Amino acid sequence: MSSSTKFLTLRTCDGKEFVLDEAIAVRSQTIKNMVEVDCVSNVIPLPNVHSKTLIKVIEYWKKHSEEGVSKGMLMDFDKAFVNEILDMMCQKVADRIKRETPEEIRKKFDIKKDFTPEEEEEIYKENVWAFE
Repeated sequence: MSSSTKFLTLRTCDGKEFVLDEAIAVRSQTIKNMVEVDCVSNVIPLPNVHSKTLIKVIEYWKKHSEEGVSKGMLMDFDKAFVNEILDMMCQKVADRIKRETPEEIRKKFDIKKDFTPEEEEEIYKENVWAFE
């Protein structure tokens, strides 16, 4: 690395710090804007980002910063990466609602109850195993 390489420290909401080459960190438009208007201090706080999430984001930034990576390789990486993130997000939602009633889930996600009582009873009978 050359002596002119600049580094930024990112601090997540759970207190973890990540030191990154500025060229990688500015792949985030928010961080790039902060650097451009010179409002970056020693540590950039990311109050809405958990370390587990930032680790995945940094993985993405680094891959897209590598030299000599073909467009096809990036497309393959992106496809696998997005699928992994989608799986993680689906699991997170499932974990958050697994002990909630249908009414609580409807309220949380603003889902309108559009089944008649008869339709609900039929669905219940067909899926009784899910309510045990």
